Amino acid sequence: MTKDKVLIFDTTLRDGEQSPGATMTHAEKLEIAELLDEMGVDIIEAGFPIASEGDFKAVSEIAERAKNAVICGLSRANFKDIDRCWEAVKHARQPRIHTFIGTSPLHRAIPNLTQDEMADRIHDCVTHARNLCDNVQWSSMDATRTEEDFLCRTVEIAIKAGATTINIPDTVGYTAPVESADLIRMLIEKVPGADEVIFATHCHNDLGMATANSLAAVDGGARQIECTINGLGERAGNTALEEVVMALKVRGDIMPFETGIDTRKIMNISRRVATVSGFAVQFNKAIVGKNAFAHESGIHQDGMLKNRETFEVMKPEDVGLSGTSLPLGKHSGRAALRAKLSELGFDLADNQLNDVFVRFKDLADRKKEVFDDDLMALVYQNDSGDDRLKLKSLRVVCGTQGPQEAEMVMTIDGADVKTSATGDGPVDATFNAVKALFAHKARLQLYQVSAVTEGTDAQATVSVRMEEEGRIATGQSADTDTVVASAKAYINALNRLLVRREQSEPGYDVKGISYKDA
Repeated sequence: MTKDKVLIFDTTLRDGEQSPGATMTHAEKLEIAELLDEMGVDIIEAGFPIASEGDFKAVSEIAERAKNAVICGLSRANFKDIDRCWEAVKHARQPRIHTFIGTSPLHRAIPNLTQDEMADRIHDCVTHARNLCDNVQWSSMDATRTEEDFLCRTVEIAIKAGATTINIPDTVGYTAPVESADLIRMLIEKVPGADEVIFATHCHNDLGMATANSLAAVDGGARQIECTINGLGERAGNTALEEVVMALKVRGDIMPFETGIDTRKIMNISRRVATVSGFAVQFNKAIVGKNAFAHESGIHQDGMLKNRETFEVMKPEDVGLSGTSLPLGKHSGRAALRAKLSELGFDLADNQLNDVFVRFKDLADRKKEVFDDDLMALVYQNDSGDDRLKLKSLRVVCGTQGPQEAEMVMTIDGADVKTSATGDGPVDATFNAVKALFAHKARLQLYQVSAVTEGTDAQATVSVRMEEEGRIATGQSADTDTVVASAKAYINALNRLLVRREQSEPGYDVKGISYKDA
C-alpha cells in the first residue's frame, strides 16, 4: 500500500493556550513554536492576532522566524479580523489565514444570522481572505451538530470562494468515530470541488474520543489533523499530537498514512509545554506520561526482561526517552553533564550549560543520585535574572501544636527585606511571608506538588497558578525542599503577573473574545 501524507496542524499556541489557567509568555511562545518547527509540524497555528496586541506580536514574530512550517493565524468571519490576521502572518515563508464561523443551529443563533445571511458572510469573508493570501483555511465551527444539507452548502461556498483547506471541527467533543469518518466521507462524495481541497479534522475530548475521532476522520478521507501537545485545550482538551502521530507510526499496517514528525522530539516538547503552561502531564497519559513505559507487575517485568515487545508496542527511544536512566553524581564533570543533556535532546549554549552546571552541583551535594528527570527539571527552571522579586533565604519552624512560622528574606528591586509570618502549615506560613513583604491582590487558583523522581531525597516540582484582575500567571520551581520549591514557584508567578501588569495593552482577551461579532 502507498502511504498517504497526513498533515499535522498544531494549535497548542492558540487553542491550547485558551485552556482556563494556561498562560505562556512571549518568549515561551517563540520557544514552543521553534520546537514545533524543528519537530516537523506542517502547520503551526500561532495565535489569534485580533485578540490582543501581545497575541499579534507573538504571531508576527513566529511568522518571521519559522523555517519550515506554514504559519497560520485565526480570525473570525469579518474583514477586520482577517486583515489583522494577514498583517501578522504575511511575512512568513508560508502564511495561512484561518477564518471560521459557527454553522450549527445553536451557533447561528449567537450572531442571529439566517442560513442565507450566513452563506453570504462565508462567501464574502473567504473571498476577502483569498484576495490577501493564497493559503486559506475555512472552518465550520460545531460542524458535527450542523444539518447535513446546510453543512454541504457552506463547504461548497467556501471552496468556490477560494478556501484551500476545509476544516470540520467537533467543537464540543460530541461525535463518535463512526460518525466522524462518515461525515468526512459524505462531504467528499457530495460537495462539488471537494477533491481539490484538503479536508481537516479538529476534535475535542469531552467524551474521551478525540484521538479516535481524528483517526476515523483520516480513514474517511481527511488529510490534516488539528491537535495540541499533551492534548492541551479548552475544557477536556484537544486531540493529542503525540497520540495520533504515534498511532499512525505504530499501526501503519491498518492505517497506511505517514506524517513528517520527528517522533524522537516528542518527549522534550511535551515536558516543555507542561512547564510553561502549568498543566502537568498525568502519570498514565498515553505516550508521554511518566508511567507510559513503566512496568511494576512481576509478570510484566519478567516478560520485559525476556522480550520487551511482550508489553511495549513502541520503543521509549522512538518518543525521545533514553533507553536507560543512568544517574550522575557530585563527581560528574561538565563534559558528562553536556553529554547527558545532549542525549536528552538539549543543545545548550556555553552560558546556559554553565548555569545548569552550577545548579546541578548544588543539587548533587544534596541528593545522592541525579537522574534524567532531575536534570530536565534543572534545565526548565524558569527563574530570570531580571526578576524583580527573588527569594534569598527561608527558614520554617514547624511543630505539632500551634501555627507554623516562616522567616524569609527576599530581594525586591535589588534591596533585601526581611519578615516573619505564621500560617496553617509551612507552605501557608511561607506564602503569608511573601504577602507581608510584597503586598498584592493576586488570588492563588492552583497549588500542585509532584515528585520528579523517587526517594525521600527526590526533587519536588511545585506549580502554582495565580489570578489578578483577569490576568493569569503560572509559576513553577523544583527543589529537594518542598517548601523552598513552593516559595520559588509562588514568587515566580508573582514576577510573571508583574510583567503582565506592565505590558497590559488595550484590546480583546483571547479567552473572553466574543464570537457574536463574527
